[in-house]
Amino acid sequence: MTTAKAKPKAKARRAGGPAALALLAGCFLASSLLRLGDNAAAFAQEVEPIARDLSQPQLAEAAVETDPPLTPPLQACAPDPGTDALLAAIREREAQLDTRAEELADRAQTVRVAEARLREQMAAIETMEARLAETLALAEDAAENDIGQLVAVYEAMKPKDAAEIFSSMDLQFAAGFLARMRSDRAAPILSELNAEQAYAISVIMAGRHADVPTQ
Repeated sequence: MTTAKAKPKAKARRAGGPAALALLAGCFLASSLLRLGDNAAAFAQEVEPIARDLSQPQLAEAAVETDPPLTPPLQACAPDPGTDALLAAIREREAQLDTRAEELADRAQTVRVAEARLREQMAAIETMEARLAETLALAEDAAENDIGQLVAVYEAMKPKDAAEIFSSMDLQFAAGFLARMRSDRAAPILSELNAEQAYAISVIMAGRHADVPTQ
């Protein structure tokens, strides 16, 4: 800022310098002529070259030029191509990471939805299992009631009539019914069966509790 303002002042001094020196020289010459009288012409001849030299623009400009030369403005630093390439690579990597993060977020959302559906299905399966268990329990109770009623019927029958029915049954069913009967009702029926059937039913009844631990 100081250098820029100094240039107009220097130009002003250069423009007015020769005229002022010429005027000063004229005054000095006139004064000398008045004082010297007869020697005025000779002195004027000696002073005239000096005044003429001082009036020349080149000497005057050299005499008044005191401002220091202007320094050239600083040039802006040119960007490094390597820096631009590095910034571009960083931006590209950030874009890739953002895309990867979005993909992972989508996958996580898909997994959460699948887990929610799986939990719903598991809950539905558990509900179905509970209902099935209730149905089986009801069926077992109903079957148990039916078997109990049949046992009561066979107990009320005559041993010979009941033996005819048991002889036509599968030996496993016959052994099951006889095992539920009271001993005083089962013994007469078993005695009415032939020896082979009575023996087989007895083996089945005894083998049902053979694997049960005693302790």
